[in-house]
Amino acid sequence: MGGGRRRELVAANAPARGRGLALKMAATRGSGDSDSAVAALGPSAARKHLGIPEAVFVEDVVAFMKQAGNETADLVLRRLDEQYQKYKFMELNLSQKKRRLKSQIPEIKQTLEILRHMQKKKDSTDPMETRFLLADNLYAKASIAPTDKVCLWLGANVMLEYDIDEAQALLEKNLSTATRNLEGLEEDLDFLRDQFTTTEVNMARVYNWDVKRRSSEAASKNSA
Repeated sequence: MGGGRRRELVAANAPARGRGLALKMAATRGSGDSDSAVAALGPSAARKHLGIPEAVFVEDVVAFMKQAGNETADLVLRRLDEQYQKYKFMELNLSQKKRRLKSQIPEIKQTLEILRHMQKKKDSTDPMETRFLLADNLYAKASIAPTDKVCLWLGANVMLEYDIDEAQALLEKNLSTATRNLEGLEEDLDFLRDQFTTTEVNMARVYNWDVKRRSSEAASKNSA
C-alpha cells in the first residue's frame, strides 16, 4: 500500500481499526544533548566519533605552559577539568542512547518474527490463535482472521497501517539502522574512555609541574 493510502490513527489508548493487526515498533530516537556538549568544546573539535574532540597528550609541559592562554597552572587545570566534565556529560548521553537501542533491538526482532508468521498465514482460511496483552502479566486469548494488513505502533499515540511486506521491509531497515548505530555508539564510548585517561594524565602532569615549580621557587627564596 502506498504512502497516500496509509491511515494515521491518533487516539489515546485507542485500538487499531479495520482489518489490520496492531504491532509495536521500536523507533530509534537521538538526543541533541551530547551534540550540544560537543559544540561547547569548541569549533576545533575533530569531526570523528560523533564530533568528540580528541584530547591531545601534553608531552612537554614546560613548552605547553609557555603557550598563549596558559598563564597559570590553576587556569590550565580549570580548563582541563571543564573539558573532562564535558566528556563525562557526553558519556552519560551516549550510555543512555546505548541502553535505549539495546532494549529496542529485541523488540524489533520480535515484531519481525510475528510479521513473518503472519506472512505464512495470510493465504490461509484458519484464524490464528494468540494471546493479547491487556496489562502487565495479564493476557487474554484472541482469534485473528488472516490479513495482509498490520498497524505499526510508532509511539506518541500514533499508528500507521501497512501491508505486511511493506511493514517487514520497514522493520528490517530499522533493525539494520539500530544495529549499526549501536556498534557506532560502542566505538564512541571506547574513544571517550581514552579521552578521559589522556585528560586525567594531562591534569596530573600540569599539577606535578606546578608543585615542582613552587618547590623550586621556595628553595630559591630560602637560599637567598
